Amino acid sequence: MAALKFSLIPMIAIMIGALVAGWRTPGEKLVSAMQHLAAGVVFAAAATEILPLVKHGGSPTATLIGGALGVAVMLGLKAAESRWEGPVALLAAIGLDLAIDGLVLGLAFIAGEKAGTLLAVALTLEVLFLALTLTNDLAGRYRKAKAIGLTCALALLVPIGALVAQPVALLSPVWITGFLSFGLMALLYLVTEELLVEAHEKPDSPLISAMFFVGFLALLLIEEIMA
Repeated sequence: MAALKFSLIPMIAIMIGALVAGWRTPGEKLVSAMQHLAAGVVFAAAATEILPLVKHGGSPTATLIGGALGVAVMLGLKAAESRWEGPVALLAAIGLDLAIDGLVLGLAFIAGEKAGTLLAVALTLEVLFLALTLTNDLAGRYRKAKAIGLTCALALLVPIGALVAQPVALLSPVWITGFLSFGLMALLYLVTEELLVEAHEKPDSPLISAMFFVGFLALLLIEEIMA
């Protein structure tokens, strides 16, 4: 199962991010630059691999329903994060976010191995810096070892999400289009409402902003090489 195999890469990235954060806190400028880079990579993966498949799925109804559900789920997650505070709410929100990332990765592999591979690269960058941020936040509430352990435990939700997506491959093309539309909206939300929003909360500069386009172009070049 290619999806499960590749989902282990972002899972390991989360564990590495947790260990790095436990050893040394990265600077705000570095984190902002890498978040811009990850946003560019994720956006490129969504635009070049998932969007064309949704457009050619031949089912406007499935596209509308799947996309609307994707938006509703992500906005509902955001509302829950703002309503509930504390470490338990934070862990629940991040855990759901990682499970959705795994689900989207599994859906990408249903679309094709190249789409799944490129998205695995994109999500690896995203979750790496998510792990850095989460571990730093938890370290202010718990012992450092516990903070690292909790973050590493959440990493298991990525392959679990990828496994949940596998039965979708057995459904009809209309259903697959709907699920891909759901995944597309989740990825766009990730870029516009999470990665870039968090990145702009930190010190910014033209060079840091340019990292978005570096990530976008880098994934386009990787796609051309793999073609």
